[in-house]
Amino acid sequence: MESLLIRADANSQMGSGHLMRCMALGHAWLERGGQVTVVSTAGSLKTRLVREGVEVHYLRAEPGTSKDAIRTASLARRVHADWVLVDGYHFNAEYQRRIKDAGLRLLFIDDHGQCDYYHADIVLNQNLHARESLYPRRDSNTRLLLGPRYVLLRREFLSHRGRERKIPGIARKVLVTFGGADRNNVTLKLMEALPLVDVEGISVMVAVGGWNPHFSQLTAGARRSPLRIRLRRDPSNMPDLMAWADVAVSAAGITTYELAFMGLPSLLVVTSNNQSLMAEQLSAKGVATALGWHYQLSCSEIARAISNLSAEKDTRERMSRAGKELIDGEGVRRVLAHVTTQ
Repeated sequence: MESLLIRADANSQMGSGHLMRCMALGHAWLERGGQVTVVSTAGSLKTRLVREGVEVHYLRAEPGTSKDAIRTASLARRVHADWVLVDGYHFNAEYQRRIKDAGLRLLFIDDHGQCDYYHADIVLNQNLHARESLYPRRDSNTRLLLGPRYVLLRREFLSHRGRERKIPGIARKVLVTFGGADRNNVTLKLMEALPLVDVEGISVMVAVGGWNPHFSQLTAGARRSPLRIRLRRDPSNMPDLMAWADVAVSAAGITTYELAFMGLPSLLVVTSNNQSLMAEQLSAKGVATALGWHYQLSCSEIARAISNLSAEKDTRERMSRAGKELIDGEGVRRVLAHVTTQ
């Protein structure tokens, strides 16, 4: 394995999930002795990525445009990239075509069949709803990797593989996490609901994403709360926070697969249109409980859901088992196996 170029973004609107799941593959690539280059508009992450052994280039072009594709392809050729990995809703069929026309191999991460055509060598959709019928228009040699068996988990999660989770009679440790951005400030609503939870001795940890623009409000909210609420901004130890918690309340995004892998019983709140189906399907699988859209939930409804799950040990045990069965942590290895044989 030689060189991988990753093209993904992170910002206050989309959060950091796309780039972080790409880095799950990037870390594995590095561990096998390869080189990884990231091309992104997310300049604030450069220090962290460079520390991890990644070469970072800031893209000065409108994301997803022809100029973006041309500059990305040019850099990929310059670093002798064996593969280009692209992840983001703003990359379309034309973008893929330009990468392929440059003579590059392309791994395209997709969540909803968003493009009207697929030119990539490999299309990866790691979601429960992934199916071949989402991709009727694709090149004849495009390979599809579909479903949760291909979920890309970062290496810090994989160190927890096989660890047993103790399920207490009453769940008192609550983790709140709403991704890298949380532009609707749902985190604050959760913090306001938590004092209404009917559980004695509740302990709260709130993970605040690095792109969250509401940190000062959250800090003030934590000070006002009658509970002891600990805020962790852009934590690098999310697996440890998940291991600490008895239950989680989370947005229904990419984090849900990490929660499932960790066997952490969860309540899911929908914060964007692309999360509704994921929340419903994970709830149907018994991995989590879907609470619905954030703007339709009152603080008392949220508190009641947390109280009920905290009291129901059998339900939490079933959720924990279902999550571990769904996400086995082998997704990166399976994807790499396809990449190295194509």
